[in-house]
Amino acid sequence: MHVIALSEATTQMLDLVGGKAAGLGELIRRGERVPEGFCVTTEAHRLGVIPTAEVVAAYERLGAGPVAVRSSATAEDLPDASFAGQQDSVLNVTGTAELIAAIETCWDSLHSDRATAYRDARQIDHQTVRMAVVVQRMITPTVAGVLFTANPLTGRRDEMAVDAAAGLGTTVVDGAATVDHYVLDGVPRDDTGCLTSVHLAELRATGERLQAHFGSPQDVEWAIDADDVLWLLQSRPITSLFPLPPRTGEPLPRVYLEFGHVQGMLQPVTPMGMSTLRTQIAAMLAALGVRVDIVDIGGRLYGDLSDLARDRSSRKRLVKLLAVDFGPRAQAVMQHVLADPRFAPTSGGARRGRAQGAASLRTAGRAVVGILRALARPEAARTRMFEAIEQMRVRSAAPADLRTAADRLRFVQAQDSDDSADAIMWPIVAGMLAAALPTALLKGVAGPDEIHTVLGGMPHNVTIEMDLALWRLAQGVGDHRQLLLDTPPAELAARHLRGTLPDIGMTTFLDVYGHRGVAEVDLGVPRWAEDPTPVFAALANYLRVTDPRQGPDQRFQRAAATAEASLTALVARARRRRPVRGRIAGFLLRRARSLAGLREAGKFAGLYPLRETRRQLLLIGADLHGSGLLDQPDDIMFLTLDEVHAAVHQGVDPRGTVTARRAVHRRELRRRTVPVALLSDGTDVETVLPARPAGDGTLAGVGASAGRVTGPARVVHDPGTAHIEPGDVLIAATTDPGWTPLFLTAAALVTETGAIMAHGPTVAREYGIPAVICVPDATRTISTGQLVTVDGGAGTITVH
Repeated sequence: MHVIALSEATTQMLDLVGGKAAGLGELIRRGERVPEGFCVTTEAHRLGVIPTAEVVAAYERLGAGPVAVRSSATAEDLPDASFAGQQDSVLNVTGTAELIAAIETCWDSLHSDRATAYRDARQIDHQTVRMAVVVQRMITPTVAGVLFTANPLTGRRDEMAVDAAAGLGTTVVDGAATVDHYVLDGVPRDDTGCLTSVHLAELRATGERLQAHFGSPQDVEWAIDADDVLWLLQSRPITSLFPLPPRTGEPLPRVYLEFGHVQGMLQPVTPMGMSTLRTQIAAMLAALGVRVDIVDIGGRLYGDLSDLARDRSSRKRLVKLLAVDFGPRAQAVMQHVLADPRFAPTSGGARRGRAQGAASLRTAGRAVVGILRALARPEAARTRMFEAIEQMRVRSAAPADLRTAADRLRFVQAQDSDDSADAIMWPIVAGMLAAALPTALLKGVAGPDEIHTVLGGMPHNVTIEMDLALWRLAQGVGDHRQLLLDTPPAELAARHLRGTLPDIGMTTFLDVYGHRGVAEVDLGVPRWAEDPTPVFAALANYLRVTDPRQGPDQRFQRAAATAEASLTALVARARRRRPVRGRIAGFLLRRARSLAGLREAGKFAGLYPLRETRRQLLLIGADLHGSGLLDQPDDIMFLTLDEVHAAVHQGVDPRGTVTARRAVHRRELRRRTVPVALLSDGTDVETVLPARPAGDGTLAGVGASAGRVTGPARVVHDPGTAHIEPGDVLIAATTDPGWTPLFLTAAALVTETGAIMAHGPTVAREYGIPAVICVPDATRTISTGQLVTVDGGAGTITVH
């Protein structure tokens, strides 16, 4: 079948007619007004010969007048790949010769540079893609454009957006002319621009029909001809929208704050990891007297803060509480939400607030005792903490008598919270408070950058100790240096796992730190012990450091010495100018240097039971794979425990579920930006905040580690393959402890998210490298190789 009528194309024929033709055929069957046409199928493209006789016959049935010839590839107009503008269209084609040439042009565009790059970015196999071509009677519009049935700028699902211009719609989609922009929110409009209020009402009604039929927000190309008739030229899913929060059925909106970046995670969490994290985060917050529902939106962790926002007591301190772990971007969006009349205090919020208040009071006594004990005797608190962590490590090991999948599943399901939480939690909280409070106490005496210097070179940080252990390993590789520099990290990792790599000390390192990794709080992500590729990549970066003074050990020692000297000078100055505040601030800063480095220890401890749970789940996955219920053992990470139980005990086949969830996970892995906060109507709250004033090549963020450095930018999305030269400025969306080995060679750190006390800035301060956080779109605004100056005191990045 080489040529078929457009009206015969269906979504079930995607491989034959491509995405555009399938969508147009669906519109025709729904009774929408679509220009008549036909499709030259992918079968013709596969054969590589245009079926000229069939094409000419179909063209003559259209009247042999002007036609539009448009690409319709099999990977086009899909829910996660629009291919907008990536392949060619030819308009106003007249005559057989021009038509055949236009079809060839569309075929050739399948492998154009831009289409190839687009497929590469979405991991679409070039060999599997075929090109169909749509030929339609040409509409000569007086006005044309694009209708989005959800607002693509803010994410609001109750608004539509229209871009329109006189003449052909290509001026809109190509960005070649100034267009009229309309937001359709149900409010009647006067006639303005190139569209009348009648046109806009018709477009809105059309959008409502199409969205209801296709079941998702649509990107619709349309044209209005000289007779004022509306024609539909295309309808495809809007691929850029962030997924909606789950429906609650409540009349008032709800607000969700993104929690993942607190752990340096913006990538989607696997379903198994999500179920574990939701429980753990809710339990951790409950221990602090706070009840927050953790919601899965687009595979990311969002906390529903609606009740806290509407509670008279909680809302007063909510913005301040976000400063510690969430940072200024989260604070800005929450200030906006609290000013929204729809989030005014309610009686329901007050009732929930009283329940939370009672829980907070119950927690308060334990908190006060734990924090004061740690502040009074920090050495004893550290001793108790590390003893509790060691006990957790020992207790997390599975018993030796687990034999069957059912045995292992019972072990996994029986995991519960540890009774040593207080010994671990309160010293960490004490250290964070001791580090955070002096900024307010010393206002007018010392700036944030000076206090950041005092908090540099912090001892007792397990992540720093891990990084320095890897540095010592690098210093001892001897004759194997060139092997480690010249061999790809993935190959080194494979050789290590096979036992064919020379002994460089990696086994010893992984015995201690192999339960760590990037996005390590996600149960579904491999640990370094399973795949040490990122460790070997970091090792190669260390070996490129040839200046001993730039060695991480010396940098850390310098940061510590500078911090101690700065602390002495600062306290002396503060006590002279403000005796009482100076004494209190001095006490807190000294306690911060004893306790704040413990911040990483709690997470480090929690990774022990996660490691064992993951190991047992993979063994269950291997059993299910052996019985034909999973295609591979790690497919189990795309199930929930209840679904695993059904597979183990009832033989329920979960492979269809796994396939669907893997596809969604792959799509979300490609997403580079994640909203800081969402409303239940899909609004990305940050998009409706007042715009920042335009800069002059200077990007503004928040200074998180003092210092000023100029160097070439290195934009990194995957730390497992990152090549960092000494002196590079590391630019990343976010970082977690699995990224910190890169800090040892970087000259400075810039991230799009974060808080002053988050993992990345904390480690940056302890190495004495400048850090600026909360720089919107840094990874897209800055390119690798550009010369940039990072000023951690001013919180700016200057692009030269």
